[in-house]
Amino acid sequence: MEAIIFIIMLLITVLFEAAIPFLIRKTVVFGVSVPSTQIKHPQISTYKKRYSLFVIIPSILSIVAYCIWQAANNIQADQVAIIGTSLLFGMLFWSLSLYFYFHGKMLWLKRDNKWEEQLKEVNVTELGVRQKDEMLPWYVFIIPMIITVGFLLFTITQYHILPAEIPVHWGPDGKPDRFTTKTPLSAVTLLLVLLTMQIMFLGINIATKKSGIKMIANNKQASKHRQLKYRKYSSWFSFLTSIAVTVLFILLQLTTLYNNIFSDYLLFLIPILITVLILIGTILFTIKVERLNRGLDGKEHPTQEISSFDTDSYWKGGLFYFNKNDPSIFVEKRFGIGWTLNFANPIGYVIIFLPLLIILLLSFM
Repeated sequence: MEAIIFIIMLLITVLFEAAIPFLIRKTVVFGVSVPSTQIKHPQISTYKKRYSLFVIIPSILSIVAYCIWQAANNIQADQVAIIGTSLLFGMLFWSLSLYFYFHGKMLWLKRDNKWEEQLKEVNVTELGVRQKDEMLPWYVFIIPMIITVGFLLFTITQYHILPAEIPVHWGPDGKPDRFTTKTPLSAVTLLLVLLTMQIMFLGINIATKKSGIKMIANNKQASKHRQLKYRKYSSWFSFLTSIAVTVLFILLQLTTLYNNIFSDYLLFLIPILITVLILIGTILFTIKVERLNRGLDGKEHPTQEISSFDTDSYWKGGLFYFNKNDPSIFVEKRFGIGWTLNFANPIGYVIIFLPLLIILLLSFM
């Protein structure tokens, strides 16, 4: 079963990585902004197709070799996990290497053709656009936090019934396979980690809501519609992910309190179902974003006179955004789907890295 799970994960990863150039906006190609007058340039289409082929072919061959290796040998579950994880990271590293290669190609193509020299760069904004923002309000993210705090207090009152060894890790079969000695802290560590993650989700939502709503000079209305919908969908996806993680952690804490509350079958099935639900949510979110991008591309009015402000200089490698003049904490990714930090804004480091540091400290205490 572990092998099947890893093979599915690998296949989904390959397909998603190969499809990324075709899912994002056509005016951003491998992290490089492209004027709307040039989005149908034949070389751009060639680069996208080559990237996808170079991702798919070696990855599929690696997955086939992985399947043959498992079928020909009596492999233990931990070996399946180690090799599968190594293969997953190897595929991600390969696709990232290809991205940087084609990012360089796009920079040269843009520079050689002098696409921006004949265009007047324009920054577009609209007063009152934030009043139309449909992102979830911050207090919605408090709901799972209240549940966690309530369960944390309940665990404290039930401290006397906890086993002498507290689970700290669960295997693929849903059963705990690593333990630590019971202490007041270890009894609630799982819930404290969950609460920290929920605070991070809350912080990301607040910071994203305050980030700038960027519009395209060539089509202000269509780009505004896309931005508002994109923010709404990402907010809901973040909230539903927070709920799914909360359910999983609460169930794990319940199994610690009451060892036989769930059957072995349910312990195996529940984490898989939650993972599948998150995966389905990711796919639906991706489809929604692709439709938004398609709608924007279809309504954009190319012009030889104006272009949106070229921010390529603020994107290092097309992936890392550094702009001290932009108050936004998070900005939309140029390659991929979702949000990334404005690395020139120190608040973003606090929102992301402080919770991760707390989780690491809790894990080793």
